[in-house]
Amino acid sequence: MQLTNAARQLKQRNIPFTFHTYVVDPSDVSASHVAASMGKPVDQLYKTICLESEQKRHAFFLISGDRDIDLKAAAKAWGVKKATPVPMKELEALTGYIRGGVSPIGAKKAFPVFLHESAKEKTTIVISAGKRGAQLELTPDDLLRFTNGRWFTQ
Repeated sequence: MQLTNAARQLKQRNIPFTFHTYVVDPSDVSASHVAASMGKPVDQLYKTICLESEQKRHAFFLISGDRDIDLKAAAKAWGVKKATPVPMKELEALTGYIRGGVSPIGAKKAFPVFLHESAKEKTTIVISAGKRGAQLELTPDDLLRFTNGRWFTQ
């Protein structure tokens, strides 16, 4: 598999990462399935959730694969009254990515990025490379530096 746009952007900025591939099962794009396919613990895999505020602003929230997003905590971290997941049918047009392949790097537009504080305990985390079947492993600090991201608590 050739490098994705997200991987190329990291490479251009000399940010170290490992590019992983796995066999996609279109019937199961869950974080637990992807982690198992890669032989990684599910809490090292961080899924990217695109949220929308009541003002129709958007942000990426990354949480470990063994967690669910707390929308109230996400809204508070983002400084908005309410945050809801972007409807699946709008996701690709908005980000350029499909469910199971959303990356906080290389999207159509640069949205604010929030990384769950559980990543502070990890040497590296695994995030989507922007395509099903491809993942990027990098340090949490490098991800936050590259995306100008922030930590959040839930």
